Amino acid sequence: MWADLARRTNRLVPDASVAAVADALDYLCLAQLYLRDNPLLARPLTPADIKPRPAGHWGVCPPVNRMLAALGPLQAAVPDGYDLHVLHGAGHAGPSALAHAYLTGRLGRAHPGLSQSEAGLRELVSGFPRADIGGEITPMIPDHLHTGGQLGPALAIGQGTVLDAPHRLSVVLIGDGECETGTTAASWLATRALHGTGDHGTVLPVVLLNGLRMGGPSVLSALSRTELTAYFTGLGHRPVYSDGLDTGQLRQALAEALAAAQPLGIPGSSRVLILTLDKGHGAPARLAGTPAVHKTPLLDPAGAGFEVLADWLASYQPAQLLTPEGRPRPHLLAALPLPRPEPGSLPAPRGCVAASARGAAHAAGRPFAQAAPEVLRTRAEQGPFRVFSPDELASNRLDLTDEHGRPAPWAVEVLNEELCHAWAQGYTETGRHALVATYEAFAPITLSLIQQQLKHRSVRRHAGLAPLPSLVYLLTSLGWHNTFTHQNPSLATALLAGGDPTLHVLTPADPARAAAALTFALRKLDRCTIVVAGKHTHLQHPLETVDEELRHGIAIWPHLTHPGPGEPGLILASAGDLPAEALTTLARRLHAERPGLRLRYIHVHDLTALAENGTRPLALDPDAFARHFGTRAPIILATSGHPADIHALLGRRHPGPRLTVLGYRDPGRPVSQEHLRRLCGLDEVGLWKLATTLTDTPKETPVP
Repeated sequence: MWADLARRTNRLVPDASVAAVADALDYLCLAQLYLRDNPLLARPLTPADIKPRPAGHWGVCPPVNRMLAALGPLQAAVPDGYDLHVLHGAGHAGPSALAHAYLTGRLGRAHPGLSQSEAGLRELVSGFPRADIGGEITPMIPDHLHTGGQLGPALAIGQGTVLDAPHRLSVVLIGDGECETGTTAASWLATRALHGTGDHGTVLPVVLLNGLRMGGPSVLSALSRTELTAYFTGLGHRPVYSDGLDTGQLRQALAEALAAAQPLGIPGSSRVLILTLDKGHGAPARLAGTPAVHKTPLLDPAGAGFEVLADWLASYQPAQLLTPEGRPRPHLLAALPLPRPEPGSLPAPRGCVAASARGAAHAAGRPFAQAAPEVLRTRAEQGPFRVFSPDELASNRLDLTDEHGRPAPWAVEVLNEELCHAWAQGYTETGRHALVATYEAFAPITLSLIQQQLKHRSVRRHAGLAPLPSLVYLLTSLGWHNTFTHQNPSLATALLAGGDPTLHVLTPADPARAAAALTFALRKLDRCTIVVAGKHTHLQHPLETVDEELRHGIAIWPHLTHPGPGEPGLILASAGDLPAEALTTLARRLHAERPGLRLRYIHVHDLTALAENGTRPLALDPDAFARHFGTRAPIILATSGHPADIHALLGRRHPGPRLTVLGYRDPGRPVSQEHLRRLCGLDEVGLWKLATTLTDTPKETPVP
């Protein structure tokens, strides 16, 4: 379909219109970088029209602009029911994205002050880089699924957008410097992991082979044409080349690439379009081919470089491209896509607590290896859903095979954490639900990608865009039952430090609660939920407080708590399955051997409930905090992660010396599991000694 559409638009839309759009985009990019007034050169340029401190990036704009112009007729002709997305690998293409959104009218719809008008054009040019939108690509610029603050994942994110979406084409613009990143390098080959996993759409990668990254020549540019062809062919992508200067040839190359492009997951070679345009094309000759073109090539545009800049701007003949009112002239319109309706919102989830509590009741008494996979199978039956895992499903006791041993078609394994995250990101950013399942120790590899997606989601909320499915990680194979090299609970630590209010770190006490946590996380929208659940958990706890744990993130367990009012003599609080097992054993022994000691037992199901009041949605208010943690009693809180997480969350309402936090401590060398628990104070002997030391005083409160 896409190839036919490209050929048809090549016949119907003149090359001159496409070339004019490329010129208009180039001009608007340059004007945004340098001009603070006189946006259409309606009068002779003066130094007063130049920004005193130009900022932004020019180098990537010319090749990006040619691709956006060539894609314009195709985007305009996309029939209802089909999607064409453009993903930018480089966030530096912000001027191009803004210029394109301005010409299509989408920018004005989202930001009325930037509508197609004399005032809107002046504001677009003079206001760059805008404090409210930014100078790089963010969701504040309409129709952008990926914030390019980190090089590398764009191709894999594009692959994620077309999974289970045969109606979608994603064109991914990738810089040649970006091709040096591990994530991009892995993405070319990893499509083979998707063979036979569903009916997918098409990804067309476009490599902008401009020869330079920020500081010097790119590695890819050192390859000869023969070597470059062999490289991509070996990875399963036959290259189609264009220099981008001949508009007709570029459009033909695009049609040729689409004609041979395979839907994702189909065996056989697909196509990659390689645009070999010099970086910063159009810059003054003395700067061409140097790193100076990466940002603003002219360092003194109002002084020594003024005449050069004036000639450069005038060479585009902006009055032939835009009307005095700031609108594209008629001959551009045929190559510009019209604004399309925004996608509909997902229905707000309802009954999450009830459904999750039912899931816990159904899983009661079952081991993790039965409870967790059943939740995932049930979710897969309810609509589009994907599980991505770095070759660890079986190791993590997540058997998703059928009765014949065949893997579930909605579960994908590839030995690369970054790809798993990027595929899940593309999948969720296009409105479908996904889960990343991995070892606790290896999850931090994706930390930067998660943080970038959280920033992207934060900007989406600021822009008033509709909520999307949550980002959900299941961390199992915990360090408590693993070797020294596989002990690292720092993903939650780092994400909690970021303060994102949508983050939830769930620490269920047993497999039934893990099932409830997964059910809950996969139903909610616009959250980032980390579920920390060990695959070796055996102890089961009463489920009477599951509803409260899901709703408020914390609950007092009555079966281990002395009833009645008054301050307890000791408070035990667990966060996680191993801590719940250890403190439950301690509580039972205290009940048996210290019957005069009044105990209160708390389980923290969501770490963010401990946060300082007002900082997170589930943070306990002062009265609720006092009801749980008292005002005088010593507290032993055990967590499966770092103790520092708890101290940081509590902030200014930290109970001070009456709180002892136990959790993972790096042993510094390989030790046995028993030794690790002793080192961390979570062994039975150590906990008993701590509890009796804290309560061996005359102030013990008798049980009435």
